[in-house]
Amino acid sequence: MRVGHNTDLMAHICTRLPCRVGGGIRTIERAREVLDLGATAVIFGSGLFRDGRVDTRFAARVAGAVGRERLIAAVDCRGGHVVIHGWRTQLALGAIEAIRALEPFVSEFLYTHVDLEGLMQGTDLGAIRSIRAATSLYVTAAGGITTLEEVDYLDSIGVDAVVGMAIYTGRLKTPRG
Repeated sequence: MRVGHNTDLMAHICTRLPCRVGGGIRTIERAREVLDLGATAVIFGSGLFRDGRVDTRFAARVAGAVGRERLIAAVDCRGGHVVIHGWRTQLALGAIEAIRALEPFVSEFLYTHVDLEGLMQGTDLGAIRSIRAATSLYVTAAGGITTLEEVDYLDSIGVDAVVGMAIYTGRLKTPRG
């Protein structure tokens, strides 16, 4: 295994479980490599944005190369604006505007409400409701989801939940633990 890369581990997991893989995928070549390792879909974030806007030309190229059904757009948002490059660069672009521009090219959205990520204070259900209303595509939400009630509510509006810190700390108990 190369230092700083998780390709070997990813390949190992993808052969055993269906996985949607993201994080640093910014080229068609890398997307194909990840899919060839067994991922069911690739998640593109920063690579879908250029000059403060959605790069629809690149999104179309990626969708054409790997298939729209295997392409997920990560739309991370802080203060109502899209953030890229590991949440370090904030754009003037709003999340809903980004989603509407990307919708023709992807099969799913991964929305992260960065303002609340890891704080275990609950998530912004209103913001997630707005995302859900903006697209007919599959939506997964992350960022501050802390309680089973939030998970149940998101499920009731057709949104999957990513829960991390609340499980790691034991605040949200899983059925097995």
